[in-house]
Amino acid sequence: QVQLVESGGGLVQAGGSLRLSCTASGSGFSDNLMGWYRQRPGAQRDFVARISSGGSTNYAVSVKGRFTISRDNAKNTVYLQMNALKPDDTAVYYCWSMGFWGQGTQVTVSS
Repeated sequence: QVQLVESGGGLVQAGGSLRLSCTASGSGFSDNLMGWYRQRPGAQRDFVARISSGGSTNYAVSVKGRFTISRDNAKNTVYLQMNALKPDDTAVYYCWSMGFWGQGTQVTVSS
């Protein structure tokens, strides 16, 4: 089985930065796509960013230019660097890979 554990969430003021991490257990990390999604209370879970095994990236329009996704295959870890944070970025952020979700980490951005 695959287990994904996120960390790095917290409270930050608008304009600030956070870096999220997601570490995967099990085999196959290096060969698979990984992504970040986010969900506000009562709202949809939306795509944020993804990265392929080869390092190709894709971003939601709402975060492009502010967020950067990266991965360290030696550590089975994917990162999401979030800069210029806005109150609308407030959500629980989830890591996804190989058909599995992490448990989420809360990001709160104050005005």
